[in-house]
Amino acid sequence: MRPSTSRSRTIAVTALALGLLVAGPAAYAAGAASANRSDRPANVASGPSDSTGSSGGSGSSGSSEGSSGSGSSSGGGEHDHAGHTGPGSSGSGDGSGDSAGAGAGGGSADQGSGSAGDEPDAGDGEKKGAPSALDILAVDCSGSRLTAHDGFQKAPRCVSTAFGEVADADRSPSLLITQAPTTVRPGESFRLTVSTRNLVRDRFLPAAQGGYYAEASLLDGQGLQRGHFHTACRILPDPGEAPDSSPDPLFFQATEDGGGGARPDSVTIDVPGVEQTGELQCSSWAGDGSHRTPMMQRANQTPAFDSVRIEVG
Repeated sequence: MRPSTSRSRTIAVTALALGLLVAGPAAYAAGAASANRSDRPANVASGPSDSTGSSGGSGSSGSSEGSSGSGSSSGGGEHDHAGHTGPGSSGSGDGSGDSAGAGAGGGSADQGSGSAGDEPDAGDGEKKGAPSALDILAVDCSGSRLTAHDGFQKAPRCVSTAFGEVADADRSPSLLITQAPTTVRPGESFRLTVSTRNLVRDRFLPAAQGGYYAEASLLDGQGLQRGHFHTACRILPDPGEAPDSSPDPLFFQATEDGGGGARPDSVTIDVPGVEQTGELQCSSWAGDGSHRTPMMQRANQTPAFDSVRIEVG
């Protein structure tokens, strides 16, 4: 064999070995990445994120007692859970949505709490500066086996309506029951005084007409939550344990009177007599136009909710 031929074969073998060393790891990495993507549902985020989205809501259909609010705000805009509007209501209440705005409203970075990394310890195990290690299971209903929600009070369903607009922390809605009796006699009517702040009570989509969870959350031009608030009373079968949430309350009323705003005001709720004796729980909570508790900028903010106990007997 001639020396030139041997040298040529040696060069060819060396080039082939180098090619395998370079191409082998690259092919392995590409195959692993493809395998990781192939077993992930279409509606799952492809990687860690610095924000989470979870929605939750519960609704119970109750009967309205037809009372009118008073106090510093007109109470002419109350509704029962079927979506009937009382006289003098200034809200839309027509079952049609203004828009499905999905942008974050009013949040500013200079508040020092607009990002997950800057969020103070919310008391739920979150640590400032901790690396993102979220395992987001779903961001929409594309992978759900449940029937799509249609705006009526049905469950189990999957709601695909966008969360919508979130108010800045200093404009988040808050609510407090400021006056309530401690005891009443069976059948004796009484009053509750409810104060709200940063809640514009001008939006109520009747649930009976398909307005339940149908519209994204909306803010007004000043970055304040548009919506209303609910009030409900129920007898607690056992004050020592969480009650069943499925029965209708003894009293339910929604207040959408066109009032409210950045300054706190008060509405008086007239509750008719309750014949059943025991410990009565009366609660009030804010809702957006489609009856969801308004979202908050931070996880450690208190929702716009309050509750009192009244002894009937």
